[in-house]
Amino acid sequence: MSAPARLQQTPAGVRLGPLDLIAPGRARNFVLQIGEAYFHGFAVRRGDQVHGYVDRCPHAGLPLAQKLDDYLAPSGDLIACSWHGALFEPATGACVGGPCVGASLTSWPLCVREGAIFTA
Repeated sequence: MSAPARLQQTPAGVRLGPLDLIAPGRARNFVLQIGEAYFHGFAVRRGDQVHGYVDRCPHAGLPLAQKLDDYLAPSGDLIACSWHGALFEPATGACVGGPCVGASLTSWPLCVREGAIFTA
């Protein structure tokens, strides 16, 4: 039996939950089942904005966090891959340190409407 397919994008308009689901300055994992396949992503909250990314490091192809929702460096200002230490800008997904400088996380378009997070 093969593993379910892993998607790299989601349809627009899926309500993920209230903005308060993610504390300010924190990140949260999301797994969405779409048909027989799954999408794994995460969102980083900065004020009233959220930035979403596919949960896959461009360096080794692994999910970034080894512990649930643990996507940020200890300082909280960068996204960190817990496997090899790559560091990414939360607003752009650009790698600014570690083994994949110049690469970027794959964006997962999100928006906030009426106090809730939606896929865009």
